[in-house]
Amino acid sequence: MMTLDPKIPSGPLETKWDRHRFGEKLVSPGNKRGMKIIVVGTGLAGASAASTLGQLGYHVECFCFQDSPRRAHSIAAQGGINAAKNYQDDGDSVARLFYDTIKGGDFRSREANVYRLAQVSMQIIDQCVALGVPFAREYGGQLANRSFGGVQVSRTFYCRGQTGQQLLLGAYSALSWQIERKQVTMHSRTEMLDLVVIDGHARGIVTRDLVSGKIDVHTAHAVVLATGGYSNIFYLSTNASGSNVTATYRAWKQGAAFANPCFTQIHPTAIPPSEEYQAKLTLMSESLRNDGRIWVPVSASDHRAPDRIPPSERDYFLERRYPRFGNLVPRDVASRAVKAVCDEGRGVGPGGHGVYLDFSDAIAQDGIDSIRERYGNLFEMYERITGEDAYRAPMRIYPAPHYTMGGLWVDYNLMSTIPGLFVIGEANFADHGANRLGASSLMQGLADGYFILPYTIGHYLATTKQGTVSLGDSAVRDVTEAVTRKIARLLQGKGRRTAASFHRALGRIMWNTCGMARTGQGLEEALREIPRLREEFWRDLTVPGSGESFNQELEYAGRVADFMEFAELLCHDALHREESCGAHFREEFQTADGEPLRDDARFAYVAAWEFRPDELPVLHREPLSFEFVKPASRNYQ
Repeated sequence: MMTLDPKIPSGPLETKWDRHRFGEKLVSPGNKRGMKIIVVGTGLAGASAASTLGQLGYHVECFCFQDSPRRAHSIAAQGGINAAKNYQDDGDSVARLFYDTIKGGDFRSREANVYRLAQVSMQIIDQCVALGVPFAREYGGQLANRSFGGVQVSRTFYCRGQTGQQLLLGAYSALSWQIERKQVTMHSRTEMLDLVVIDGHARGIVTRDLVSGKIDVHTAHAVVLATGGYSNIFYLSTNASGSNVTATYRAWKQGAAFANPCFTQIHPTAIPPSEEYQAKLTLMSESLRNDGRIWVPVSASDHRAPDRIPPSERDYFLERRYPRFGNLVPRDVASRAVKAVCDEGRGVGPGGHGVYLDFSDAIAQDGIDSIRERYGNLFEMYERITGEDAYRAPMRIYPAPHYTMGGLWVDYNLMSTIPGLFVIGEANFADHGANRLGASSLMQGLADGYFILPYTIGHYLATTKQGTVSLGDSAVRDVTEAVTRKIARLLQGKGRRTAASFHRALGRIMWNTCGMARTGQGLEEALREIPRLREEFWRDLTVPGSGESFNQELEYAGRVADFMEFAELLCHDALHREESCGAHFREEFQTADGEPLRDDARFAYVAAWEFRPDELPVLHREPLSFEFVKPASRNYQ
């Protein structure tokens, strides 16, 4: 029977983490040398965790499916990273960052985890500066800040429009040092395909070498998953094309609870899709909403060029609906508002799937050089993709799947329901509730990897007696054979359709029924359509080539097969949660003016799902209690 024990420390919120750290058992330096830890993923969470654990003296085996750790999707983050430094002296504090994050997540996250995140945020900036991350600075040399959605202070540190890239290079430099010291062994182009569980504890992983096709088993004293989110279940998303759910989904099937899978974030500012066979979408940073104003024509019949439409005939709808926050409302609020005006027929561009993000006022006020200094690389990226100059005409943007707040359930120590399996960064559910605030993803990934996991994993290792794992163990043999059978089944497909065509069809179902807006009827229809599509997938899939060589079609087909199964879990979660909260918007549950209607009496809990073979997933509830903030309707007006 699965039990959910969050292990939240007692006592005042402000001292929980410090007292908890002091109470954790330590591993002596000599004993660390005899312990091995597996880290899967080399984004900000994985690279920071692997480098820190190596520095502490553990032997680390680190895995990524990219050709280099630097190619992890964290590199794509543009806008910034939050920290409660209060350099602007504008009223920010740890308490305010904590409250903004709890409120932004629509009161569907743990207070203790979120407060710890706000505390640790200040250490992150110091760590990154020490690693040489080139944050933007004011004229006098002080680190610069800007605002992001859902807050009224400037707490976001940034590297122009390349923050994720620079932070990842900093973490990669630390990781490279540990590789040079031989504390970390790096396995690039190696994909985790399953988790090895022995006597109830995570003791290793099964992998496939993506170049040679070789199946291997790697064992360790603990396993850390830092494999990111699953927005690519919608096919078109702002995620890298290789981003997938395989590692966390396979861990779920081995006994790890999956929490709040329906909490998927839609980002309001992405470049709209341009044609049917497009493979991914491109994000335009939320930071652009500091100076860009979002609008559509007042009249649905107005098809004039934007420079021909006078200000009196423009609807700056975010500023009109949410005057206190204007264009910097949270992502879920902005996305729904954009969808609403497009549904009214007032959208712009091909198919009416777009709104204007206009910088003309900011350019007139501050000058084009100032705007180019802040966002130049983003404007260049937009022009390369669309052929349009955003200095002269407004950008066209539309919401797109971007981030997933759901993930494997973890306790306060970041350990899943499988002892020894730790989950960090976007792969867990822990900190963002039903909606993540902008610039908080990088904050969580580095907090988990640099400052939280190294303490908590040590306590597990210090208090758990473990024997040696034999590769001939029946559990190792069984999971390896299961992986081999699945690969063989994929290669047997001699149908007519590619994995991409099935992925596109699944994405269409998920976007239409479980995207920005959801209904009970639509979700029930999706739960009928997905099994039919999955049956067709196994009947009509074609995968060329063999499993003993480099075969990207085989890699892709395996990931799509997992999406085909995981989609049902996501829809079950969305169907059972009969409320609207954060990014989960059920059309049946909204106020008269179209705002989400949360139901704290029935749904103030974390929904953690247990896998049961050949049965529907089983729901377990972790109640959410709020001692230090009082849940209230989010009001950004």
